[in-house]
Amino acid sequence: MTYLSKWLRGFACALLSAIAVLAGFTLVATALPSGAVPGNALAGDRDDGDDDDDDDRDGRGRHHGSRDFRIEVLSGRPDMIAGGDALVRVTVKKKHVRLRDVRIELNGTNITGAFVANNATRSLTGLVTGMRLGRNELEVDAKGKGHANANLTLVSHPIQGPVFSGPHEQPYACATHQFNLPAGLGPLTPAQITDPCHVPTRVDYIYRTNATPSTLAAWPAGATAYPSNLATTATGKPYIIRLETGTVNRAIYQITMLHDPLAQPAAPSWNVQSANWNKRLIYTFGGGCIGGWYRQGASTGGVTDDFMLTNGYALASSSLNVFGNNCNDLPAAESMMMVKERFIEAYGPPAHTQGWGCSGGSYAQHQISDNYPGLLEGIIPGCSFPEVGFATINFITDAWLLDTYFNRTDIVAWTPEQKRLVTGFMVYNTAPNVAIGARRIDPKPGSTSCNAVPVAQRYDPATNPTGVRCTVYDHTVNVYGRDPATGFARRPLDNVGIQYGLKLVNSGVISAEQFVDLNEKIGGFDRDATIVPQRTVADLMAARAAYQTGRLTNGGGGLASIPIIDYRAYNDAVPGGDIHVRYHSFSMRERLAKANGRTDNHVMVVEDNRFGLYSNASPLLQRMILTLDRWVTAIKADKRRIPQIEKVVHNKPADLQEGCNTGGASPAFIAQTQTRDPSTSCHQLYPTNSFPREVAGADVAADIIKCQRKSPGHSDYAVAFTPQQWARLQAIFPTGVCDWSHPGYEQQDLQDTWIVFD
Repeated sequence: MTYLSKWLRGFACALLSAIAVLAGFTLVATALPSGAVPGNALAGDRDDGDDDDDDDRDGRGRHHGSRDFRIEVLSGRPDMIAGGDALVRVTVKKKHVRLRDVRIELNGTNITGAFVANNATRSLTGLVTGMRLGRNELEVDAKGKGHANANLTLVSHPIQGPVFSGPHEQPYACATHQFNLPAGLGPLTPAQITDPCHVPTRVDYIYRTNATPSTLAAWPAGATAYPSNLATTATGKPYIIRLETGTVNRAIYQITMLHDPLAQPAAPSWNVQSANWNKRLIYTFGGGCIGGWYRQGASTGGVTDDFMLTNGYALASSSLNVFGNNCNDLPAAESMMMVKERFIEAYGPPAHTQGWGCSGGSYAQHQISDNYPGLLEGIIPGCSFPEVGFATINFITDAWLLDTYFNRTDIVAWTPEQKRLVTGFMVYNTAPNVAIGARRIDPKPGSTSCNAVPVAQRYDPATNPTGVRCTVYDHTVNVYGRDPATGFARRPLDNVGIQYGLKLVNSGVISAEQFVDLNEKIGGFDRDATIVPQRTVADLMAARAAYQTGRLTNGGGGLASIPIIDYRAYNDAVPGGDIHVRYHSFSMRERLAKANGRTDNHVMVVEDNRFGLYSNASPLLQRMILTLDRWVTAIKADKRRIPQIEKVVHNKPADLQEGCNTGGASPAFIAQTQTRDPSTSCHQLYPTNSFPREVAGADVAADIIKCQRKSPGHSDYAVAFTPQQWARLQAIFPTGVCDWSHPGYEQQDLQDTWIVFD
């Protein structure tokens, strides 16, 4: 039975891989054991008693003599090196081998001189440069001292990418000449340059002033004394910031950290780090989505945050880590990987990397953590959604359909409250508000989502049917593939079988006629996002790819074993409506529960929106940033051989509790497990409300792309339909109604992490 199971698993994996190739992606990675860090690969360090010298630890790097040396790529993975360089550490495990006897070669050339010896750890660390594109062989031996040797294959990719996200999107609007540096330093490049996508790396020094309010100023050239208006950090250091700006992966990146060039004249490096840096890195992610394609963007997630810098953190981000520039987690993950690689090569490995970002920044953190584990070791998703492609798009397109229906003149009468309840939102105005955001599926001329593309190149169904389509699906074509009939990206959008308002008709809030009329006339979207009478039908290959590759966030990848603090500034009650509604936090929690059977690595805190959605001025958020630092630090210090999730839970700070802040002039924190129970204090202050598909019978996980269906029966309803109404209902749903008790079509677990798209 054991061998049969293994054979079946192998056959299934091969079959799924073949299907995956047809869908446009390649499965090249394997799940790592609990506690492993995928961003760092080793040669050697076996402890399983296997004496086989030809040890291929993870399928990506070849090496020998695992009992002699351990080779680590500190700056990333050996198979995903960008730009031809990597920070490498060689640890000598044989006691009789002296460090001075170690020889290190790259492709047959001796590079030992690039390494610095550390006798305390019996290791040599160095920046390996000059790799050729493709495979490179790093070899270590002991200058003829017996058979002590090891080697590792390093695979180098172009600094402009891609590495794993698939072919570059074209056209592409570069923006280095529009990217403004802080402290009045002006644009990154002149308006007219030869290559506006790629610029040489530059370093600037700026400082924070002690004025009220404080500002950033350029560090005086050739300064030999501190400016009189120089502020001091919370850690008591001169508030001087080193700012690095450059380009990788067709993105503009920035890195900041505290560094005092007067007290420490030498530039920081991987070997001599800034004395004012606390050795932690916060990676920031920006929000948005509409128009986030075909462009480089002229902003990052922010690297000059006062609270983070004054507490000693280094910050990093890139323009492709702003979803308003790039509404696709794949280039976002790839760009983050390459920026973090650059950070480590320049400044050394951070003690850990934690994430922060709101809205689109939450998409990025959830999906990067789950699908490319190890890049982030703890996250704070703010105003969160599980992802853009489904949790967000399904609820905003449903809202668009509902709002369009309620504005028709040929419908039955509805009260304002009935309309609101069908949407599930706290205020009805959320429906027309988010319907504007639903234009991210709309490629037609006049759409607000295509400003980066020259008019002559844009898609027009009448005059340019093969033009550039600006939609979230076409931006993700490397995952979904193309429909051979149209040449457009396959689209995993569906509302077949959904009974809008089902819970309301069964509770007597709306009538049978209202229910039938709504579902009869709500319609769906054609391929150009025009509302039509027919329901929208998902492409099942796209749905399969979404589940297998994590475009619909599963929660069972890297998210299963890292600390997550979900921070929300409550926006459900905004009179004009808003897309950042609270139920999405519970969607992510439910997915974690489904994938892992537990959610004790997920902490929710919520307060009112007095500080806005994107501001880090909230004392509650600031406390969470520091608390997450303590949490991850404790986890990494825990060397017990136990599952990683147990380390996460056991090391959760005792003072970190779920709860909410009260309102008023002096908010007080209520420690309370966050649920959707309306009797709880936090829910009364910040109700979670609902969404159209939950009102139609789906659960809060919002993880079904296309529902399984069943024939409708009279017993399914708490109201009596007339024969005419029943006939109309059957005509509306000729293939049946959603059966939410079953998984959706193609619904399945995450196939793997670290998937490469080709």
